[in-house]
Amino acid sequence: QVQLVESGGGLVQTGGSLRLSCAASGRIFSSYSVGWFRQAPGKEREFVAAISWSGGRTYYADSVKGRFTISRDNVKNAVYLQMNSLNPEDTAVYYCAAEYAYRDYVAGTREASFGSWGQGTQVTVSS
Repeated sequence: QVQLVESGGGLVQTGGSLRLSCAASGRIFSSYSVGWFRQAPGKEREFVAAISWSGGRTYYADSVKGRFTISRDNVKNAVYLQMNSLNPEDTAVYYCAAEYAYRDYVAGTREASFGSWGQGTQVTVSS
């Protein structure tokens, strides 16, 4: 397992941008697929985006496609989520999650697909 720490959350106005970071330590991070999930107040945690261990494959939820970009830097053991054109519906706690991948594929879009989780970072978008 890897240990994950998210950062970069904060308060932003509608239409603004934020870049979240997920720093990993422990195992060989370059062998892990990583995903971002979010949980808004009173709602279940939902999938946002995921990336394969090489970064060559990505997958996005329809609600963020075209606005969010997931990327990674395996030298720095980090994964990023660039969020543009934010709106109040994006307000949530954002979590990164990782799972060892035997192949260069996205681990999945379900919570159960990922075994390691960070503590989350709050993103609030004001109208």
